[in-house]
Amino acid sequence: MHGVSDAAIEVRRLSKVYPSKTTPGGIEAVKAVDFDVASGEVFGLLGPNGAGKSTTIGMLTTTIVPTSGTATLGGIDVVADPIAARRSSAVVFQDAVVDRSLSGRRNLEIHARLWGLERSVARARIAELVDAFDLGELVDRPVRTYSGGQRRRLEIVRALVSEPRVLFLDEPTVGLDPRSRYELLDVIAGLRARAEMTILLTTHYLDEAERLCDRVAIVHLGRIVALGTPTALLAGLGREIVELRVEGDVAAAFTLLRARGVAGDDAFTVGSTLTVPLHGGSAADAVAAIDDLGIFTSGISTRAPTLDDVYLQLTGDRIAA
Repeated sequence: MHGVSDAAIEVRRLSKVYPSKTTPGGIEAVKAVDFDVASGEVFGLLGPNGAGKSTTIGMLTTTIVPTSGTATLGGIDVVADPIAARRSSAVVFQDAVVDRSLSGRRNLEIHARLWGLERSVARARIAELVDAFDLGELVDRPVRTYSGGQRRRLEIVRALVSEPRVLFLDEPTVGLDPRSRYELLDVIAGLRARAEMTILLTTHYLDEAERLCDRVAIVHLGRIVALGTPTALLAGLGREIVELRVEGDVAAAFTLLRARGVAGDDAFTVGSTLTVPLHGGSAADAVAAIDDLGIFTSGISTRAPTLDDVYLQLTGDRIAA
């Protein structure tokens, strides 16, 4: 008998180490991460390629065995009872899993049969999903004739046939052209309306995380370095930032700005660029102060902070590829 949990996903000290002939102790892809995802929440793992996002999803979907730690889906331990965990969830991986030689409908029918759905139930559910995801004109065509965005929509429908409590989306828009990507984002945003379904997605696209997620965990080198709502994470950098490209000694300019109170503890440098979050006063006042200090720059700009700034401030690296 499985315990009852209010959280759809609970992760405690979850780690994955891959054996390596060249690295003593192995390669740590995921390092003791902790997070919970509430029922009905859209939760994002945000970070660059190689941060450990897909490995985390692999462990949660039972395709990768954790080295240590625990993870549960609705109270079901993914290691102790992987079959039950799979029954309550579905996943759309980065790589296509549908049979390109078959029609979309045949792919959905086979998937429904594998899940043990009665034929009448499967037929009705497929019809509802095909209509909801605007696949009516495509569903009886071979999948090889679909565009990338159309195929990804079919894969999401395929995942929903089993009515999962938890849906995992691993980099769902990677490889799509801009129009297909934004159309798919509309589709994913619409999934929120499906009753009591929890969504965990991975992405390195900042706009996806801000648009779709209730909360995000920012992942760096296998660790979670920040977790919260996009609004709260951005608020930590104030309403506006000043970005200046320094000519000369960036470290000296940085030290001077901090000594004069223009830059706070959350200011940071990347190469010759110095980023200064503004928590009080205006951007015009900050720019005037920079001029008064005699710091030579090749350009100064002001803008609203982004999640990339949050990541840069925490890690010194960029999320965006």
